[in-house]
Amino acid sequence: MKEPRMTEHTQTVLRILLGRLADGERDPAVLQHGLYGLDLSRRSSLPNGTLFPLLERLRKAGWVERYWEADDTAEMEGRPRRRFYKLTSSGAEQAAIELAKVSATNSGNPFIAPRPATSEGSAR
Repeated sequence: MKEPRMTEHTQTVLRILLGRLADGERDPAVLQHGLYGLDLSRRSSLPNGTLFPLLERLRKAGWVERYWEADDTAEMEGRPRRRFYKLTSSGAEQAAIELAKVSATNSGNPFIAPRPATSEGSAR
């Protein structure tokens, strides 16, 4: 499997799927259950035409899995089912490694400033 390129968008999505919050803490529910597409789009501020192809590349690389929520949950709330995306166990490991590499590379370069976190916990 080909490893995904660590573009800025990829890094943003991986940080969100790792459950990283703005204060440096982690949200274990995100790691355990994942996020549905619209929530991921809102948190990342990425348009669907950017986000979903990126998620598909991560899925093909084995880093992300997707699943539909239970029919009864959606039915009770009177809406269509949501498709959730979450990191696989190996994807979470690889994401942490790759993000650490990017962070180490960027920390030594005075021309690359870290992006500030938003209130949703993602970099813009």
